[in-house]
Amino acid sequence: MFVLELTYTAPLERVEAVLEQHVEWLHKEYAAGHFLAAGRKVPRDGGVILAAGMDRATVERIVSEDPFTLAGVCEYRITEFLATTTAPALEQYREQLPS
Repeated sequence: MFVLELTYTAPLERVEAVLEQHVEWLHKEYAAGHFLAAGRKVPRDGGVILAAGMDRATVERIVSEDPFTLAGVCEYRITEFLATTTAPALEQYREQLPS
């Protein structure tokens, strides 16, 4: 599982200019089964996406296709973790520690 943390690197007006394309990209990744949750940080200086079901190379490719990335308005911090405990609704994403 991955936590994708976006930090805006441009004024909010530039972010807003590509927000609609970013939201379309999010919907595409939800439909592909890659994203579990996403939203703005508070205060609004970026966002967070929870992703699962793929390897790091795929995550990096997907992030590189984000309209925010293409427009140069954000940077991503990608954190991979093993989700060894989950809420019941996320049980299908529960992972085992390597032996």
